[in-house]
Amino acid sequence: MTVSSTPGSTSPLPEGWRAPIRAWRQAWVRVLATAWALLLGLLLLSDARANPQVQQMALERTAEGLYLNARLGLTATPVVEDALARGVPLYFVWQVEVTRSRWYWSDKRLVSAVRVLRLAYQPLTRRWRVSLSTDAGAAGGGSGLQYAAHQNHDSLADALASIGRPGRWRLLDAAQIEPGETHRVEVAFRLDLSLLPRPFQIGLGNDPDWSVQFQQRLTVPDAIEADR
Repeated sequence: MTVSSTPGSTSPLPEGWRAPIRAWRQAWVRVLATAWALLLGLLLLSDARANPQVQQMALERTAEGLYLNARLGLTATPVVEDALARGVPLYFVWQVEVTRSRWYWSDKRLVSAVRVLRLAYQPLTRRWRVSLSTDAGAAGGGSGLQYAAHQNHDSLADALASIGRPGRWRLLDAAQIEPGETHRVEVAFRLDLSLLPRPFQIGLGNDPDWSVQFQQRLTVPDAIEADR
């Protein structure tokens, strides 16, 4: 019995083809590596826009009560800045929730507080106005909010710095903190697109240029700090 085979299917590549194929493979590896680096850079840039830079985030417990000291570094993307310049107000929300741990049940909520800050550009005076409201559940979106205080700023950077710094925010009275128990504070900050006028909400939910959010959990100190 005679066994035959096709030598062309297993024979090595001609010597003249090896170098071009090797160069072609190396070129494709470089292209794929560059594309991956660009994709990773875009993802990191999007994440940087979505998460403000935390400059300070701490709880202060004194003989009078519990205070939150926070400062976020906020910047506006060109798209957001253009919308502000066209007269579209933006609404930033600070939200805190204080709970006490219970081993026999879910954590007990002690305090839930909200601050809404409206940022708007005033073309006549060329100044930036920040308005404070504590009524986040008002009907009619941002137009239904009642404001308790207003501040004017000469630049957008100053206005954003004011929004990212809620001051020494008093969360609890000293009597509300039970000795020996674990208390926690959930801090959240976001650009609330739901308070924008309805036509401007379309298509913004997944746009990274409009995504500003931050969230962190802090544990209340066991000891009372000495008076500064």
